[in-house]
Amino acid sequence: MKLFEGLAQYRPQALGVLRIMTALQFIEHGSQKLFNFPVSAEPHALTGLTTAGGILEFAGGILLALGLFTRPVAFLLAGEMAIAYFMAHFPRDFFPVNNGGDLAISFCFIFLYLVFAGSGAFALDNRRA
Repeated sequence: MKLFEGLAQYRPQALGVLRIMTALQFIEHGSQKLFNFPVSAEPHALTGLTTAGGILEFAGGILLALGLFTRPVAFLLAGEMAIAYFMAHFPRDFFPVNNGGDLAISFCFIFLYLVFAGSGAFALDNRRA
């Protein structure tokens, strides 16, 4: 459609905004696991797996927000979200809307997309290249 053809020039900026906003949401999940911030009514018990997940989510989210080592970090985080889905959500119910895993699936596939698409605009990776 002619109306949308001009938007293609903003693809790097849109990808950069997607990366940053997804990373900021992901950082919250890590900080809640590690520091109970934002405060949760049911704080996470810091088991080895929860601590590892929290560190990946917090540190990986920061790296993604900065656009630093985007592809390898996104690959790691996509794997973490796939594991989280199949360990924590899938056993509850087959359907993601019923097992609460739709966000884990969304994160997984956004991160997988970043592996292939790169960091987009506003990234430190662009300065390193």
